[in-house]
Amino acid sequence: MTAVTMLLVFSLCVIIGAPIGTAMCLSSVSALLTSGMGLSMVPFNYYASISKFLLLAIPFFILAGNIMEKAGISTKLIAFAQSFVGHVNGGLALVCVLVACFFAAISGSGPATVAALGGIIIPAMTAVGYSKGDASALMATAGGIGIIIPPSISFVVYSSIANVSVGTLFMAGIVPGLLMGFSLFAASMWVTRKSRLLRAPKASAANRWAAFKDAFWGLMMPVIILGGIYGGIFTPTEAAAVAAVYGLFVGMFIYRTLRMKELLAIVVDSGKQTGAVMWTVGNAALMSWVLSVSGISGALTDFVVRISGGHTVIFLIVVNIVILIAGCFIDGNSIMYIFVPIFLPVALTLGYNPIVLGVVLVMNVAIGMVTPPVGCNLYVACGVSGIQVKEIVKPVIPYIVASIITLLLVTYIPQITLFLPRLLGQIS
Repeated sequence: MTAVTMLLVFSLCVIIGAPIGTAMCLSSVSALLTSGMGLSMVPFNYYASISKFLLLAIPFFILAGNIMEKAGISTKLIAFAQSFVGHVNGGLALVCVLVACFFAAISGSGPATVAALGGIIIPAMTAVGYSKGDASALMATAGGIGIIIPPSISFVVYSSIANVSVGTLFMAGIVPGLLMGFSLFAASMWVTRKSRLLRAPKASAANRWAAFKDAFWGLMMPVIILGGIYGGIFTPTEAAAVAAVYGLFVGMFIYRTLRMKELLAIVVDSGKQTGAVMWTVGNAALMSWVLSVSGISGALTDFVVRISGGHTVIFLIVVNIVILIAGCFIDGNSIMYIFVPIFLPVALTLGYNPIVLGVVLVMNVAIGMVTPPVGCNLYVACGVSGIQVKEIVKPVIPYIVASIITLLLVTYIPQITLFLPRLLGQIS
């Protein structure tokens, strides 16, 4: 009865267009009331889920990304990348992917990456011959790299649930993120193989040096964040705070593109974004707790074990199918809280590394960001480019296929994910 109530209320909320966090809240409360468990534990579980020290990294990373965006760092990164590869065939597609990787290492958010870069890259791509649909599709998919390349808010959430090192997760996401970026560029080259795209003139060494100097302080952000974490200087949460302070310093005193009067608006916007994220996180944790105490999570775990029959390959097929489908309707943080307690025990029983599982889940979420009907990156890209969602659905298919191929490689070849953590001695 509890499961039926949750499913009906959740489905009804989604159908009427309620936010996912609200849908999870109402479905969880309805299940508790109909099961007779009462609501006395709701405030405690809600507070316990969002008061973890590790999750304090989320508002700071959001603030750092917003500060660097307003400081104009996205423009400088694009100019830097274009000076090196803009003259090659399909160079702007490569610029799109490269800058998405760079900006991902600043913001840790897929939609933020699309919003910050799309307004510059999409018009530039259409000017040289790309259709708006193709340019928007590539930008939306490349934005998904934002939650794979560290720092990643999704990795922070997974770490808090699975009790694994967020620093190790950050390092584990680098190679899969770069591999996904390469696959997107390859897909773009295939899509435009018959198009006659204009090429930018080759930049001189002096221009490249000038672009590098202009973008230097932005390029240093991920170096400071990751270097500080792996150098033992500060924790990931402290690194997020350092990133925000560094971004403020660069924007106000080096680039001088930020004014004190703009800072209040940035803080308010960051607060709104943080509130939306934490509202979802709290309700997802509540839903996860209800699923656990009602025995639904345990039953689903047993069901997954029976389906997989003790075979890791089959288990991973189930994981990818379920998360890919869920990613079409539910945001990444909610997916983590709902499905990690179900899949993680099975993965540990089968001897599948929890770090690799975390990367696989996050990559699935990244693909879900560009998969209709929800696909938040699609809507952001369409909003930036001024086209309707139906105009981007077909062009995005080759990029989704390329991303799924990369996902399968990472899923079944754990060495791709574990290479850097082992190289640095983080795992044996």
